Amino acid sequence: MDRGKLRVYLGAAPGVGKTFAMLNEGRRRRARGTDVVVGLVETHGRELTEAQLGDLEVVPRKHLRYRGLEASEFDLAAVLRRAPQVALIDELAHTNVRDPADPAAHEKRWQDVEVLLDHGIDVITTLNVQHLESLNDVVESITGVRQQETVPDAVVRAADAVELVDMSPQALRRRMAHGNIYPATKIDTALSRYFREGNLAALRELALLWLADRVDEGLERYREAHGIATTWTTRERIVVAVSGGKESAALMRRAARIASRTAGAEWMAVYVSRSDGLKGVSAEQLERLRQKATELSGSFHAVVATDTAEGLLEFARGVNASQILIGASRRSRLATALRPGIGEVVIAESGDIDIHVVTHDYARARSLLHRRRPNVGRKRTVAGYLMATIGSVILTAVLWSTPNLHGLPTESMMMMALVVATALVGGLWPAVVGALISGICLNLFFVPPTMTLTIADPENAFALGVFLITGIAVASVVDLAGRRTEEATRARSEANALAVLSHRLMHIGEDQDQLLRQASEVFGMTGASLIRRESGVERVAARCGQGPETLDQADVSVRIDDEVDLAMAGRPLDASDRTLLTAYATHFAVIRERQRAAEDSRQRARLAEGNRTRTALLAAVSHDLRSPLAAIKASISSLRGTIEWSAEDEAELLETIEESADRLDALVGNLLDMSRLQMGTVKPLLAEVDLGAAMDQVTRSLPEAQRIAVKIGDDLPLAVADAGLLDRVLANIVENALRYTPAEASIDVTAAPFQDESGREWVSLRIVDHGPGVPGEGKEKLFAPFQRLGDVPRGDGVGLGLAVARGLTEVMHGEFSAEDTPGGGLTLVIDLPAAERGPE
Repeated sequence: MDRGKLRVYLGAAPGVGKTFAMLNEGRRRRARGTDVVVGLVETHGRELTEAQLGDLEVVPRKHLRYRGLEASEFDLAAVLRRAPQVALIDELAHTNVRDPADPAAHEKRWQDVEVLLDHGIDVITTLNVQHLESLNDVVESITGVRQQETVPDAVVRAADAVELVDMSPQALRRRMAHGNIYPATKIDTALSRYFREGNLAALRELALLWLADRVDEGLERYREAHGIATTWTTRERIVVAVSGGKESAALMRRAARIASRTAGAEWMAVYVSRSDGLKGVSAEQLERLRQKATELSGSFHAVVATDTAEGLLEFARGVNASQILIGASRRSRLATALRPGIGEVVIAESGDIDIHVVTHDYARARSLLHRRRPNVGRKRTVAGYLMATIGSVILTAVLWSTPNLHGLPTESMMMMALVVATALVGGLWPAVVGALISGICLNLFFVPPTMTLTIADPENAFALGVFLITGIAVASVVDLAGRRTEEATRARSEANALAVLSHRLMHIGEDQDQLLRQASEVFGMTGASLIRRESGVERVAARCGQGPETLDQADVSVRIDDEVDLAMAGRPLDASDRTLLTAYATHFAVIRERQRAAEDSRQRARLAEGNRTRTALLAAVSHDLRSPLAAIKASISSLRGTIEWSAEDEAELLETIEESADRLDALVGNLLDMSRLQMGTVKPLLAEVDLGAAMDQVTRSLPEAQRIAVKIGDDLPLAVADAGLLDRVLANIVENALRYTPAEASIDVTAAPFQDESGREWVSLRIVDHGPGVPGEGKEKLFAPFQRLGDVPRGDGVGLGLAVARGLTEVMHGEFSAEDTPGGGLTLVIDLPAAERGPE
């Protein structure tokens, strides 16, 4: 069975006419003989929309009970039984009312649509742009309203057709004002909030841009399917080639300026690295390029290719670019004449892509003679020059002394062998010097007439010229091969070192000290430090070994971020070690970024907790604290009034005053304790405490003491606690248990000693009730401030009792937790350190 086709009518906001367009499409298809049914349509009482239904067949909805109310939902099973060719289903992002009789029912309407498509039924549906998952945060920042019902972008992108139903913000507001969208009672609120003109314009732009991206995807699929490689300039796309050099920022700024002149244009910075890995920039430089591209509203891409020009052109054609921007060549004219550069190749092979060559301060800044080459070492360079001079003299003397054993061809080959050997030892320039000296020696001593620079035979002159050219060429090739071998070896060494680093970093995590020690070991340093700069003053943030205390004392340093440097002491590092050092610096930067993010998260959590606490405190003050005050005031007013009260009535009023004052004192006490705990000002006076005696003292002061059964043996070890704080903890726990335990049920208090895994002695006190209990996921919430069982305002208090009890227990180095009571109920467990037993 072929999968059905999905058509989505996308709108920027409610009221643009999506449902109308969907019904109109359904009527057109029905007129052509297609079997069309209306699976679900929400007309919202709009007359024009209801009229558009006409004689279309409507599948009845299923009716469900939801929170005591009647709800109607899309009946997927009914549509599957009907099996039409096309189903019209409104509001794709809708959240279904779950049918308790059908546990397999889908949560979202788009999931129902997927089932219809799998059964070969075509679906036409509607969706507002604010319900797309990827745009949810953006829409919230624009409108201030977060949409709870969303559809994954992949569902809509997979649609066979997405059609935008568009309307200008002004026209949509007029429709709203005329009552064509919302009822009259909601018009003013909608126009002043969600349907503001700026909001609608922004949502319209979001819809257009999202749909434009999807059009680009469809265009790319079409070009790929039909093998079209030529550029279709449907949108200006500028690709700027960056090398990581100093001119890269200037090139990106130029590309951004060009893109800003054309509406809808975009630009992309591309860095092409060679697949052989012999040339490239550091990860730090790539990150700087990425940041600069982002700052200039562009995107950054790094690609790998065997040839830089070929890779650049392949990327440009892949993104359907209309322009390529490259910098003027840094190579000399001689080098360009000998071998075309990247720019020349790109221009020659660009085809219908326009090429911009932008000049900059570094164009042709270095000639071939001054190009930086890898350093082969001072000793090898000196050895090469000695071989070129002294070696040529010695070889000439040997050949001169044995003229009967060889001729000019042999002499030329021997000199050529010396030039190649010189290139292997000392590099290019010693080999060039050797080729010149060898050519002069051949001319003076072996080419007739000898002992003069004159050459009698033109053939000998030609042979000598070929010798010089061949010698220099061979020296260049040998030198290039040597440098490439050295670069490959260095790259392999760096890759191995980075692999080892990655393996070790997986086990280090975010331990800066261990990472410092590892860096010192890898580079053979005596020590390393993280040095922080604050207001021009340097101080050591972390250190291992004999790490430097200032940057001036360091043998090598690298910047981690704007505040911290990695400094190492022991020896200067070679340039080849810088890549690996940069990798360490990058990891330090990642660690610091994670630490800052974690600290920011903790700070936000503290602020959010503080705000929640203040809000809850205000609510408590407005209700729970005012209730006992109101009772006290009413009782006092009654006693001071003109009415003559009987002795019993006066006693009852006085008892009310006393009880309310006790309640108020307990509430204020808990609030003060919570405040002290949050500020960390509670200092316990720890001593040996008898838990049985402490429990008896608490129960004697409670009005329902007869419901508490204390079962603590005399042989229980003493606990270490603060007697005053423990009294408050036990009082809060027992009062909480009495409040939520049925009147006919008792509360059992038991205690027993135990040892933890380390062998430490503890005393466990268990307060067991047989009340309603708390579900597993809700036990931890009991200990949050301002929480009550079931979140209902039952009983007295502000929901601080257990939060204060846990806080005070932890201050005494104990633990407070909750468990299920076998048979139903809740068991609160207090674990306190046991006092050390003296010798028996």
